[in-house]
Amino acid sequence: MDNEEIDGLKAGDTSRLGIPWYHKLLLKVAPSLFMKVWASSMDLDYKKVDSAYKLFHDAKIHIQPLSGITGRGFIVFIDNKLSLWFNQNGDHFKYDGYEMGEYDGGEVTVFDAIRR
Repeated sequence: MDNEEIDGLKAGDTSRLGIPWYHKLLLKVAPSLFMKVWASSMDLDYKKVDSAYKLFHDAKIHIQPLSGITGRGFIVFIDNKLSLWFNQNGDHFKYDGYEMGEYDGGEVTVFDAIRR
């Protein structure tokens, strides 16, 4: 997308996106229902989308990388009280459990060293 297209989208011009008119109407009238329809069209369980929103929408997030004997992974700290553990499983990360307690938090610059 060039700057002109982005400016058009900011102004509300979605005609070039190829979104059907009934989706646009549903998005304006009932955004939650639109998200359910959109998720089902992508074969995605909307319960996961809803749960992710409820978990992360007002949370303070920190991330800490893991490395060592068990392989590669990371921990996501939510509000310094809940940690979600993920370990590498081939070409993706797999959820490995959670812990609760008081945490100092992880890093907010953990992705700064990633090359583009």
